[in-house]
Amino acid sequence: MPRPPFRADHVGSFLRPERLREARDKFAAGNLAAADLHALEDECIREVVRAQENVGLKGITDGEFRRTFFHVDFLERLEGVETRYGEFVAAFRKSDGTQVGFRPPTMHVGSKVKWVGPIQGPDFDFLKSATTRTPKVCIPAPSMLHFRGGREAISDAVYPRLEDFYADLTAAYRAEIADLAARGCRYLQFDDTNLAYLCDPDIRARTQARGDDPDALTRLYCRLINESIRDKPADMTICVHLCRGNFKSAWVAQGGYEPVAEILLNEMKIDGFFLEYDDERSGDFAPLRFAPKSATIVLGLMSSKKAVPEPKDEVKRRIDEATKYVALEQCCLSHQCGFSSTVHGNDLSEADEWIKLARLVEIAEEVWGEV
Repeated sequence: MPRPPFRADHVGSFLRPERLREARDKFAAGNLAAADLHALEDECIREVVRAQENVGLKGITDGEFRRTFFHVDFLERLEGVETRYGEFVAAFRKSDGTQVGFRPPTMHVGSKVKWVGPIQGPDFDFLKSATTRTPKVCIPAPSMLHFRGGREAISDAVYPRLEDFYADLTAAYRAEIADLAARGCRYLQFDDTNLAYLCDPDIRARTQARGDDPDALTRLYCRLINESIRDKPADMTICVHLCRGNFKSAWVAQGGYEPVAEILLNEMKIDGFFLEYDDERSGDFAPLRFAPKSATIVLGLMSSKKAVPEPKDEVKRRIDEATKYVALEQCCLSHQCGFSSTVHGNDLSEADEWIKLARLVEIAEEVWGEV
């Protein structure tokens, strides 16, 4: 694959080293200088870059080592956006039925949304300097500033018309993408939980109950990405990753892609889709029949939530199942999500993480003859 996504790819985040988590706690408590934390982040990022290269990956991220949450750290850098804590309880569950209590931050818009300067740019510059391979930047999808709070989280005094909010939001994204492009970024991924949540019958019902049409939201969220990337360079690869929740190896949503697939795969004008397919919650592969031949489907058949590496034969069998609906040459392989969407991480060790990534690369080489 001369351009990403690559046959063996990954979603982006990695487990934070213990010394980095401890340093972040010290910084939060006022016991570590910002410069010292930043220097340690640089050191840990260099290490995770080398580990990715050594395991055979071609697309390289900084592991999201400078972030606490995959979305909040980006969105709150936009003018007009504020973060509130404790308003909302997320119903995260593990595969054994265990409930995981979590009050994720909620984002509110209290003034006009504006891009006021580079958000990921300096981090990309450092990543680019640390690898000779393809540096990949992951940012939250624009929908992450809308779905959880909906109309109530966006000031109607500031935005009496939501279309004006959408226009300002996508303009801010275009400015950020233009800055990244000027720095040399050519592999950009949007992370979106909401389109995957809209696969869940219960969440769709709650969405309708609050006055939103799930299909209209799917079209809206596709449009927001399309408008955000409309000025991108022709040689910049854009992908989206759909996630049903990933916090301490727990999840939120379930349900196959059928409710969103036809709209998503045909109306979102991007290069690749990272789709979660690690267990029965994700349904079957039939929705892939809607995939246009121009898009790459990255099959998230392996789990970042579990320590045990998937048997190669089982993963290959599932790839064969997927190819009943989409051509093999159109597919790639990944884990269903990052290993640490938040700083808290999942229920596996760093050693487990790299064993699983080595297995990913092995399978890709055996299936496609390349990574």
